[in-house]
Amino acid sequence: MMSQNERMQLDDSVQSTPNPSPVDDAAAEAEFQRELIANIPHLRAFARFVTQNADHANDLVQDTIVRALRARHQFAPGTNFKAWTFTILRNLHVNNLRRQRLKFDSIEDGALDYFAVAPGQEARLEFQELKRGMAKLSREHREVLILVGASGFSYEEAAEICNCAVGTIKSRLSRARTELYRILVGEEAAAKADAAATEPSGEDRKARRRPGRRLETTAAV
Repeated sequence: MMSQNERMQLDDSVQSTPNPSPVDDAAAEAEFQRELIANIPHLRAFARFVTQNADHANDLVQDTIVRALRARHQFAPGTNFKAWTFTILRNLHVNNLRRQRLKFDSIEDGALDYFAVAPGQEARLEFQELKRGMAKLSREHREVLILVGASGFSYEEAAEICNCAVGTIKSRLSRARTELYRILVGEEAAAKADAAATEPSGEDRKARRRPGRRLETTAAV
């Protein structure tokens, strides 16, 4: 549901924004607004995550709504509307950080709750542990886990949102998952798991010994 303040921002922007294109007719305008309203809960969740502050998140969502309405003629119908609005929100946030030189190092309570299912007691404890683990990751690693892991964006969509190469997203995601795993299970358990994963299997060890046996047989002949 939209707050009264967000709805006022939406109405004011619609009234003040000129018609930028002949194809931007009443039906297209109505569809755009429906998609924008439906996407607001996702924007709120992502804003809470990137800002780590409820008040800043609300301001960021309102600014995103206004910016999206003013730039709606730039949106290509048939493309990913959610990714488009996430890109606007992230760019606004990055610009705010550059201007204000703000840095947030912890995840505010509730920032990840949007992405959780209704848990039982055990699952709730695990989710709290996950939030604590996420708080220890770098901003870039947390961001890519939320975009790809929680929000369901593809590598290509996440790369577009973050304005970087697809390979960079894949690399960040791999490092983020590895680091989060080490945080959650501990360094010792992670090291044992790594060693077990790289240890050759019984068949591999047999295959490595076979060439030596053939050489011994040849030498005896």
